[in-house]
Amino acid sequence: MDLLPIFLDLNRRHCLIVGGGELAFRKATLLTKASANLRFVAKNFSENIKKLASDKNYSLIDGEFKKEYLANSTLVIAATSCDETNALVAETAKSLNIPVNVVDQPALCSFIMPAIVDRSPIVIAISSTGKSPVLTRKIKELNETMLSGNIGKLAAILGSYREEVKNRFPNFKDRLRFWEKVIDSKVSELVYAGKNELAKTAINKYLTQGDVEAETGEVYLVGAGPGDPDLLTLRALRLLHKADVVLYDRLVSHEILSKIRPDAERIPVGKKRANHSVEQETINQMLIRIARCGKRVLRLKGGDPFIFGRGGEEIETLSQSEIPFQIVPGITAASGCGSYAGIPLTHRDHAQSVRFLTGHLKEGTLKLNWKGLVNTHETLVFYMGLLGLRTICMELINHGMAPDTPIAAIEQGTRENQRVLAADLKSMPDIADLEKLASPTIIIIGSVVSLRSKLEWFN
Repeated sequence: MDLLPIFLDLNRRHCLIVGGGELAFRKATLLTKASANLRFVAKNFSENIKKLASDKNYSLIDGEFKKEYLANSTLVIAATSCDETNALVAETAKSLNIPVNVVDQPALCSFIMPAIVDRSPIVIAISSTGKSPVLTRKIKELNETMLSGNIGKLAAILGSYREEVKNRFPNFKDRLRFWEKVIDSKVSELVYAGKNELAKTAINKYLTQGDVEAETGEVYLVGAGPGDPDLLTLRALRLLHKADVVLYDRLVSHEILSKIRPDAERIPVGKKRANHSVEQETINQMLIRIARCGKRVLRLKGGDPFIFGRGGEEIETLSQSEIPFQIVPGITAASGCGSYAGIPLTHRDHAQSVRFLTGHLKEGTLKLNWKGLVNTHETLVFYMGLLGLRTICMELINHGMAPDTPIAAIEQGTRENQRVLAADLKSMPDIADLEKLASPTIIIIGSVVSLRSKLEWFN
């Protein structure tokens, strides 16, 4: 390797920054996080640096750089717009064997500032040795995405047990085996979910037993959102990479399914109208059975599990069977599809409330309080309403809604092949038939639909 990655203790140590502008301020902010004691040298200082120096009691030296300013410095950063000054700082620091970084001039540096993922005490440094900073930044983004925000807390909790574990397992191999099993157990997920005391209880139990016993698995009830994989939550993405088994619905997009861990077992349990290939009760029992085998099973649902997703039924069954579970909300179709179609669900001038309804026909009819739905300042969103679209429009008109009320039908919302039809209540059923709309399609009714012509952005 070209450079040796190291982690340097700068706590209360003197560091010199030559420069007083924005570049110097950005570097100073980073060193401040490491609790360094900073001194600045420059002819002029930005307001940001003046405030930082005032807040942290840092020294500001007004004037040209001089060799004596390097006295007792642990490292130095040159961040000026003058090439001659930057070169002089680098040459002087190297002659004194003081690590030096010159911003955006890797040839003058004895060390390079990496891209940093900070989940203290977990810190990840990423570098391309100055060859491709943009690539380095992209790798950082991937790490930021995949690491739980609580991984630092996990490290702190594990660290608090080091001496106790060392006393319990004097042999290094036994300690290594113990820590590997603890990290692979439910302890990590408990901390990630903010259940720190339960995690400590589990570790104490493992210490008492001397080993990590085989235990019941866990169920992750995860909302996949309306289709665009970029709308997955960070926790959903992390659990997709962790699950041993994934039970997924028909509406989950192929792009999202591709995020599943390659060696995980995939079980389709989707339902179509009048074709429930796997009944809900069977799905509930599958979740219990797989979890009791000690596996991490992920129930992946389109949209949000608790909005017409029957998630409540599933976790009720899990709770009764004492199966551990966690819930990861997803962006529901109303919000995602409306946003991608340029239709706000509420708007100060159009709608002060929004109502989510199921448009699923039962025995050919929809039993809803139609009169109560006729409100000019409310947006109606119908899920699973494509088959009943004509009934929905007819009933609303018959109960007093204006026939020219705007309505939109959004097919494959948020996906590359998204299609939006906008019309009025009276004409939409015939237009939908003519255009051969297909599932999944969500229906939005109300004055807010008229804003689409101004707010449409997604193609």
